[in-house]
Amino acid sequence: MPTGYLVTTLLVACGVLGALAPPRRPFILGVLSFVAGFALNELPFVAAAWLVVSTLLALDQTGLGSPVGVAAVAVAILAMAGLLLVVRRALRAGPALERALALGLGTGWRGSIGDARTRRRIMSGRILLAPFLMRRPDVTRIANVSYGNAGRKNLLDVYYGPPGTAKKPVLIHLHGGALVMGKKNRESLPLLYRLASHGWVCISANYRLRPAVAFPDHLIDVKKVIAWAREHACDYGADPSVVLVAGSSSGGQLAALAALTSNDPRYQPGFEQADTSVSAAICLHGYYGQPGSQDTEPFSPLAYPGAGAPPLFIAHGDRDSLIPVETARLFAERMRGGSAGRVVYAELPGAQHGFDRFHSIRFERIVDAVEDFAAWVRLREPLRPGR
Repeated sequence: MPTGYLVTTLLVACGVLGALAPPRRPFILGVLSFVAGFALNELPFVAAAWLVVSTLLALDQTGLGSPVGVAAVAVAILAMAGLLLVVRRALRAGPALERALALGLGTGWRGSIGDARTRRRIMSGRILLAPFLMRRPDVTRIANVSYGNAGRKNLLDVYYGPPGTAKKPVLIHLHGGALVMGKKNRESLPLLYRLASHGWVCISANYRLRPAVAFPDHLIDVKKVIAWAREHACDYGADPSVVLVAGSSSGGQLAALAALTSNDPRYQPGFEQADTSVSAAICLHGYYGQPGSQDTEPFSPLAYPGAGAPPLFIAHGDRDSLIPVETARLFAERMRGGSAGRVVYAELPGAQHGFDRFHSIRFERIVDAVEDFAAWVRLREPLRPGR
């Protein structure tokens, strides 16, 4: 009796259900659906291969003629159909991002970046065969560089590519974890390695977490990282005048706050004269505050009007069961209304929270879009006031 095969197919089917229709309320169900479905949502080919191998093993070892075997095969067929729908939704990320870039940057934006961009394949070998392989042979990672006096919470990693490229821009990435957990080498590694391979200097930083500290200590650490980058990134061949900040989940919250509070002395105690402005911010499945409320708490990006903000790139999944997409939509609308800077906002069809962990169809398209957005920002950086 192929009971083990039935259990396998049921596990995959639960993951498919969590990916396709994750409940958001009550919150505990949203968390459970995230746990069940977020990895499968980005790795449908791995799940499909697991189903195929499990089916072949069950056929070879026990046969599938029993009622349990028939039921398991039926579940496997339904799960495979669901995986095809997952892939279809992921493929829609490219057009959604293209529309968002055109709306945010203007219809002529692509021609303006010229050969700063190269077209990439929709389906790469990394997506199909090596979604967990992050390292690139042409990228060097310098780990655990200290930028403050808070021990491991004030360490950063530096990623940079081959020498010889003049004036490399800088990207700083901030990890997620609801400001209570997380580490610097977890999210957005495909983005960091890709940009470093293409001539960027990338920095991924830890910062102090709750309950040991409270806001604004997290943001103060982010400002210290920006100040460190402006002072030391040239050691790695970078141009410290071009700094972009990015983040995932609560890291997206901090990236938005850093962009909205440039050079604010309240968040730079002891280093008030340091330049902590950024050229742009990239917020991936970020937290911005509670939709429908008039946020006034300083830890909420919705509390800031956005005047003087740099260009923003905001990407959020329309199936996010941890942070509702309405929050990101509201933040983008407020920034468009209160800021002269361009705002690119993309709602990603079928995407859950945490879509930046692997080489996937969706995240590879997001990395393409981020690189396009960054190229557009870099070409306009000399025109920014005060620079």
